[in-house]
Amino acid sequence: MNVYLFYLTLLFYTVATIGYLAHLVWVKKPLWVTSRVILIIGFVCHTASIVARHVEAGYTPVTNRFESLIVFSWLLVAVYLAVQIRHTLPVLGAFVTPLALGLLLMASFRAKEILPLDGQLDSHWLPAHVWFAFLGDGLLGVSACFAAMYLLQEKILKKKKIGPLYYRLPSLDVLDRLSYRCITIGFPLLTVGILTGSIWLKTTQGGYLDWQDGRQTASLLIWFLYAGLLHGRLIAGWRGRRIAWMNVIGFLVILVTFLQLSHFQK
Repeated sequence: MNVYLFYLTLLFYTVATIGYLAHLVWVKKPLWVTSRVILIIGFVCHTASIVARHVEAGYTPVTNRFESLIVFSWLLVAVYLAVQIRHTLPVLGAFVTPLALGLLLMASFRAKEILPLDGQLDSHWLPAHVWFAFLGDGLLGVSACFAAMYLLQEKILKKKKIGPLYYRLPSLDVLDRLSYRCITIGFPLLTVGILTGSIWLKTTQGGYLDWQDGRQTASLLIWFLYAGLLHGRLIAGWRGRRIAWMNVIGFLVILVTFLQLSHFQK
């Protein structure tokens, strides 16, 4: 059942992504409103697929590549929809939905069978570690989308060729503020995810850190990168383009780490 729901989600997200991207060309309210409705229906299917897999597997479904990709995609869409509750920014959907869809497309090529947990993964620390870390990554992903929009808007203003896209994107101040707000929530969640992962490692291997584990080394690198970003903004007064580039680069590192190293089973 979970696999059928997954493919149904993939269909709805594809249609929603096309609608949001079309909104960048044709600014019509019915277009993005319809896209949002389709995205919400897809999100409901997405949620049902994760719940169904949880019931079928008997554990938190984040233990292989397929499961990790669909949960990460789900959290990205969840954060986007949460942002829409306070800020009606349909243009953000044109940045978030292609990313969420891309993760699902990669998941569609992965093995989908449910495997039994090995000894290390059979721990109550698994859901605590994963949900904090993934939610933090999701917020940082949406923050990076705001940063990408900031860089695009800034480029338009520098060229002094005001086109239709300029009016679709929020102001630089709004984009900078929303990007920073997502980081201030996502970074603490990522920190808790790293800490719970260290405690989990302590309970299974007797140490808080294994430098031979690429996942842990990459997680620390990401943590220090975002810590430096926050320090630069709060202490050194960094704003605008520099912060936006650091934000985008930071999330690219998260994506590379996630796709290459963050999967518990292949």
